[in-house]
Amino acid sequence: MPYSRNRPINLPAPYLKRIWLEPSRITDREAYPFCLPLLRDDFELSFNRAITIIVGENGTGKSTLLEGIAVLAGYDEAGGGKGYMTVDHSWALEKMGGQLSKALRASWLPKITNGWFFRAESFFSVARYLDEMAQKYPMGGGPPPNFLSHSHGEGFLRFFEERCQRQGIFIFDEPESALSPARQIEFLKLMRRMDQIGHCQIIMATHSPVLMAYPNATLLRLTKYGLESVTVRETDHYKVLREFCDDPDGFVQAAIEE
Repeated sequence: MPYSRNRPINLPAPYLKRIWLEPSRITDREAYPFCLPLLRDDFELSFNRAITIIVGENGTGKSTLLEGIAVLAGYDEAGGGKGYMTVDHSWALEKMGGQLSKALRASWLPKITNGWFFRAESFFSVARYLDEMAQKYPMGGGPPPNFLSHSHGEGFLRFFEERCQRQGIFIFDEPESALSPARQIEFLKLMRRMDQIGHCQIIMATHSPVLMAYPNATLLRLTKYGLESVTVRETDHYKVLREFCDDPDGFVQAAIEE
């Protein structure tokens, strides 16, 4: 039975322990997303730590995988929390997380229904909705949050600062797209606070070597052959960034002349 938001438990994260593909639930193997090399009949992903970070090139299926996990957790594939649907849902009609979730099975201990699925594309509508609700139904004696009074990155950090004290599963799809390099450092500190509390599970896809380097996280690289455990120094993202930092002018000149 899922645990409600009013019934916190004392078990530490991770709560989602494992997901796997049930081939009998796939109606068309040639249709997306089931044609992705990632989704072989033996696809399985275990979560052994509170923080799991997935890296890989565009088109390998990272976002689709996160969408599927989000739907399994009870969130909308376009982003948001349980029971929340983005103000403008039309842009997400082609998302495939819902289709994928129908073919996935999950093992929870226990199932947590609190948390959030962050997508940079939908965060503005999320913030606008929450600001409107705070104005309409104020709670407590303090001022309403007013996330839109901040920059995108500041609003994003403030939004999750308010939620990192709560037990739940938090799914981040490329959060660095909302953050400057300095703000990525602030996000690392936020992740540490969530990690130290012990009751937040984070599953994140990112292209940022800064976020990939979070200590003691499970770092997985997604390729056409599936998922494999890596270190941050083994990722192409880190290697490219290192080459750029070693010689910015030469790196850019060589890149644009190829």
